[in-house]
Amino acid sequence: MTLPEKKNKDSYVLSMGRQAGVGLHFSALPGPYGIGDIADSAFAFVDQMVEMGLGVWQFLPLGPTAYGDSPYQPLSAFAGNANLIGLQPLVRLGLLSVAELEPLTELPTRHVDYGRLIPIKRALLARAAERLLGRQENGLKTEYEEFLHRHADRWLDDYAVFRVLKTAHGERPWPEWEPDVVRRDPAALDRTRDRYRDSIEYTRITQFLFDRQWRRLRAHAGERGVCLFGDMPIYIALDSADAWSRPELLLIDRGGQPSQVAGVPPDYFSEDGQLWGNPLYDWGYHDQTGYRWWIERTAHAAEQAHLVRIDHFRGFESFWSVPFSEKTAKNGEWVPGPGDELFFALEQALGRLPIVAEDLGVITPEVDALRNDHGIPGMVVLQFEVGDPDFEIDAVDPNSVCYTGTHDNDTTVGWFAGAGDDTRTRKEILQTRKAALECTGGAPETIHADMIRLAFSAPSAIAMAPMQDYLGLGSEARFNIPGTTDNNWRWRLQNGALEPALVEWVAEQVEAASRVPVQSLNCAV
Repeated sequence: MTLPEKKNKDSYVLSMGRQAGVGLHFSALPGPYGIGDIADSAFAFVDQMVEMGLGVWQFLPLGPTAYGDSPYQPLSAFAGNANLIGLQPLVRLGLLSVAELEPLTELPTRHVDYGRLIPIKRALLARAAERLLGRQENGLKTEYEEFLHRHADRWLDDYAVFRVLKTAHGERPWPEWEPDVVRRDPAALDRTRDRYRDSIEYTRITQFLFDRQWRRLRAHAGERGVCLFGDMPIYIALDSADAWSRPELLLIDRGGQPSQVAGVPPDYFSEDGQLWGNPLYDWGYHDQTGYRWWIERTAHAAEQAHLVRIDHFRGFESFWSVPFSEKTAKNGEWVPGPGDELFFALEQALGRLPIVAEDLGVITPEVDALRNDHGIPGMVVLQFEVGDPDFEIDAVDPNSVCYTGTHDNDTTVGWFAGAGDDTRTRKEILQTRKAALECTGGAPETIHADMIRLAFSAPSAIAMAPMQDYLGLGSEARFNIPGTTDNNWRWRLQNGALEPALVEWVAEQVEAASRVPVQSLNCAV
């Protein structure tokens, strides 16, 4: 591939002006049915954001989750998470009744109980799908046919068959299924489609309902001037519809066995490194096909959100490759990634890329050059920076997003307290506290507010804080602890938590920092 001449590209983020935003996943929104949703709960939150002067809403990947409920190991790179479908709109469409939702009102409101929620909601969505199919009037069914026309051959049919087969196999990973199904033998797939015809159709309808609600939310957010800021993991899960239906994308054999897997090498925090276990891409195949799958994936993400963060951006420059047989990430090696070739292909197909690079950790000059050459903003996380005596907020690159912390961090209050933190010694925690107070000019009891003000004051085009930091919550509200699988992704915002005084305070900080939301965004759906 002949590469165009390198030059710094215009930044999509800089074109938005100075913005302030909030990090909050949809599952954490308040609501009566066990989990937040992309419908009524999300519409209400967009309106609350406007009152607060916040113009950017960042959330986690939207794909269907599996064991562990992590949004970063979705069962599909294209499908939506059915757990996030709003049920009240289905009542208004006559597909469900209020009485049928009653079991969900018995679930906790302070956290998501996925074990109880999922079987109830899955049964309700199947019931709604069955009723939609039985409809005589053709308005909604016509919309459904149009949805099938757009997505069936691209990803929907493969996902629906995969999802039904996974249920039929007790949620076991696809490499453990019958060999003819693992290899996608045409006769075996025909038998599957015949045997599970209704369940496959219900799965397709569920995806239609997700898409229908999402398009309405995106339009509403755009009309209110709220930028939806999504998230795209660099790697796909081995146990996913994409890996099963398109094994040629990855370094795996026909039986689903990877030859090499992803991770990061040992560092100060982990002497063994991190072994993620995701199969690596066959970048040679992607190059030969003009990066078609990556173009489709990025286009899909950009259709969903106005702005998209790409996780582990450094993996595009070079990635840590670990033999599948290894038990830790120690014995891996750096392998060159696709680099400029991928991003030139994306730019040629899609134009200016509305993406942000997750460029945290040990970043080389080559990674910075790749990001800068394509005008892609990076991230600044104040919890990682304020302890550095050389850090100066005024020196932050304007083409960046500045955070108090992310979903992978403790809340700012919890981080400052340092309770239960096994990555820092007591001396380091005390040193960080002192440095944070000096950097913010604040006090221990207001550290969350002071860090928000510091982020807002940065030259960064976008300043962000998790909802927990706006509320001043401690470690009990932490959303995720990397490297663990229990009790993550469960915290929820409570009804009434955004009191008028807090809404007014945030709006004042936004105005004082000259961060003014845009009036509207391109909300074409």
